[in-house]
Amino acid sequence: MKKFNFNFLAMLSLALISVSCSEDDPDVPGEGETATDKYIIAATPVASEGVADYLLTTESFTEGTISTQGNGVEQDGTYRYYITANNKFFSLLYGQGNPGAVTTYQLNENGALDKISDFQSETVHTFTNVGDDVLMSRVSRNSESPVASWYRLDTGNSQFVDEGEINTAALAPEGEQAFFTWMTQVGDKVFAPFYSIKACCNDRFGTNYPNQAWIAVYSYPEMELEKVINDDRTSSIGRYFTNGLSVDETGDAYAFSSSLGSSNGDITSTKPSAVTRINSGETEFDESYLFDLEQASGGYYVTNHIYGGDGDFVVMMKKEKAAYSVGTNLAIINVYDKTFEWLDGVPEAASIQNVTSNNYVDANGTVHIGITTTESSYVYNINVETATATKGLEVKGGNITAISKLSPVKAN
Repeated sequence: MKKFNFNFLAMLSLALISVSCSEDDPDVPGEGETATDKYIIAATPVASEGVADYLLTTESFTEGTISTQGNGVEQDGTYRYYITANNKFFSLLYGQGNPGAVTTYQLNENGALDKISDFQSETVHTFTNVGDDVLMSRVSRNSESPVASWYRLDTGNSQFVDEGEINTAALAPEGEQAFFTWMTQVGDKVFAPFYSIKACCNDRFGTNYPNQAWIAVYSYPEMELEKVINDDRTSSIGRYFTNGLSVDETGDAYAFSSSLGSSNGDITSTKPSAVTRINSGETEFDESYLFDLEQASGGYYVTNHIYGGDGDFVVMMKKEKAAYSVGTNLAIINVYDKTFEWLDGVPEAASIQNVTSNNYVDANGTVHIGITTTESSYVYNINVETATATKGLEVKGGNITAISKLSPVKAN
């Protein structure tokens, strides 16, 4: 395989910039007040196209209004994506093939966001929490260089500490190569579901195997391949830039398939959109378990999911299959009982323009998601046990793109 012509870690070491001053933030307590935990909301202003997100802070998801107008911390560049790890909020720039900035924030004891580092990274296709690390990967679709590069970010010092390459042609059937949809920590390993895509023909994510699901299993932190497992009861797990695998409290992993296996632009999979399972400590699919979501929903397929605990998931569903569409029909499923119930209290699907994929689940199991409608953008607070949602905080002048939470950190 081809190797990169630069030392990625050396480049990052030179680019790392520590910032000691805090960003301006309107939500700073008065003199003598003590800051509490704050929710972080990334929102894109709606006034014009091609504008950067703003990071807003709030003490409540359940009520009130905040605005992007004159508030928040503006991000550098459009197409940002976010992850929270080790009580730090990481803002990553999708460089569309070019390197992009990674900016790290903490919440200071006054309740404001401090920028604590700013460095360059390759644009990546997956990013996930593994312990206190963030594991990232960049995947090539070039058949002459079937390589996925991975990078391990130490969140303690916001620096990359390891990197490596994966031969993706060695993972897939002959004549195809792997394209990771995401990576997920499962026990002490990393599971990496992938599309198998043609190594020819300019068929984008087309495959000759639309009715197969694959997961590559790696040791961590070495990222050495242990095995590739597959299942012929569903199509591939996850979607482009979308996690398809979640782990419950017992360590069982549940795999979500949208059944989008395709060829030459047409969806050709004949398998249902469904959930399969890998039992705790195992590295094979549980052949006794299959939850057919299309049958349970009356013909809808899943585009994304959020785990709320005790086997309950919020799922985003859609009727007509498409590779990149956001599901605007929301439901609650329980993977233990195989129950399905449409979520009550959310807007009509036709009025929803976007549902956030980066969401927050609190200690009580309440799922907080951002829903943008033709009217405005709101945080909806979902009780998974009762399958009900309550409209909460409104974000005026902006579309919510991510939701998280940070605790204040005292200055050294």
